[in-house]
Amino acid sequence: MKIITYLKEGIKTLTLVCVIIVVLKFTGLLSSVSYVAQSAVLKTGLMDAPDKEEVTDEAFDYSFTFKDLEGNRFSAEQYKGKVLFINVWATWCGPCRAEMKGIQKLYDKMDHNQIQFIMLSVDKDGSRDKVVSYLKDKGFTFPAFMPSGYLTSQLNVPGIPTTFVISKDGKIVAKEVGMRDYDTSKFKKLLDKLIAE
Repeated sequence: MKIITYLKEGIKTLTLVCVIIVVLKFTGLLSSVSYVAQSAVLKTGLMDAPDKEEVTDEAFDYSFTFKDLEGNRFSAEQYKGKVLFINVWATWCGPCRAEMKGIQKLYDKMDHNQIQFIMLSVDKDGSRDKVVSYLKDKGFTFPAFMPSGYLTSQLNVPGIPTTFVISKDGKIVAKEVGMRDYDTSKFKKLLDKLIAE
């Protein structure tokens, strides 16, 4: 009899959790809850970005175009020879939103003539106004873009956020899948080292 009681309680609890998740998803609050939880995790320091280059000879594929939030198109080819910080994100992604404060702080500390930040939103093409509104509401000033056509297989990532750091010679020196805190002195030293090379 106790087993049946435990099963009934377990089913009730599971049903309640499912109902809460559906309500949060339906109301659009799920990403906000995720954002709060992910922000707390970032504060622990457990998700700090790496401070060393990955050992890889993988060349970055510059054969794609993207557009800024005014609709101007750019070829990635024009950024050859620069250090690139590319972050693939979306407004509906809680972990993406959680790491953006740190990216903004890092962006503010860097020489923009030496490193190009490409914050690449993969929101639906018709969501440009939503992206603009989100960035404006949060006070983010880093350069944000959206794809213009197809992305390369490297940028067509299975999960977001995903961040790439590309060296001047076009090599992928860091690829981080998942949320990280990029506003650390060690990660800035890595970028400064790449700029100096």
